[in-house]
Amino acid sequence: MTTPDTIVLIHGFWVTPRSWEGWKAHYEAKGYTVHTPGYPGFEVEVEALRADPTPIADLTTDAIASHLDEFLSALDTPTPPILMGHSAGGTFLQLMLDRGHGSAGVALNSAPVEGVKTTPWSQLKSVFPVVKNPANHHRAVGLSFEEWTYAFTNTYTEEESRHFYDRYHIPASGRVLIDSVLANVQPGHQDAWVDFSNPNRVPLLFLSGSEDHIMPPSVQASNAKHYRGAGTVTEHETYDGRPHLMVAGPGWEEIADRALDWALAHAAWAPAQSSAAS
Repeated sequence: MTTPDTIVLIHGFWVTPRSWEGWKAHYEAKGYTVHTPGYPGFEVEVEALRADPTPIADLTTDAIASHLDEFLSALDTPTPPILMGHSAGGTFLQLMLDRGHGSAGVALNSAPVEGVKTTPWSQLKSVFPVVKNPANHHRAVGLSFEEWTYAFTNTYTEEESRHFYDRYHIPASGRVLIDSVLANVQPGHQDAWVDFSNPNRVPLLFLSGSEDHIMPPSVQASNAKHYRGAGTVTEHETYDGRPHLMVAGPGWEEIADRALDWALAHAAWAPAQSSAAS
């Protein structure tokens, strides 16, 4: 199997593809082709989405997943790309892996898929600005600087937190966030459902920051334990002292290198039935 030469980075909520700017340049300097697809309507810059958040308010989980599915299906690469996702991007990463995309996946401080019911208090506090008001279901809801610092950058200096807030922060979809909170109490499967027993899902690594408030390590640990596909690989590691926004800030390069090394080491994996037949 040819070594993957393409990496796709999927961003989360309250940010845009710009949040991957360091990783994109880092991987491109190593010779990789790197894509950072945005959600539908995110073709504009951070400042434009702040000025007119209509594309954010109109988002749905299914629309984002379908958009990413179409993007990945259209890629012309000799080997399936390595997929990485941060925060809500980790949820969409899992959806894409379940649909057969990628050669390996790395989810960083990932939001959970349906069926993962671990909800630490700090997570509830982080998303409370959105879920406290049912009317936010039809709105794009931003975070104050103080709310951003608690949820994203609680281990960084005030100067670092302000820099990232000014450079990356946008409102998030109230509809998607509220629907995700309710997913585990709604009848039937919702849009963020995956088949935990899928034996064809490529290897998946969860990376957590120990000080993450919005998606603490317990959320990723629970998510990882739900996977039980025969012969599949699912692992979880935690970085001490890292907050939610560990794709930026001091030391992100170490995490980026670990994510890539793990993905490359596991990209040759094949389903058990495929291996037996070859």
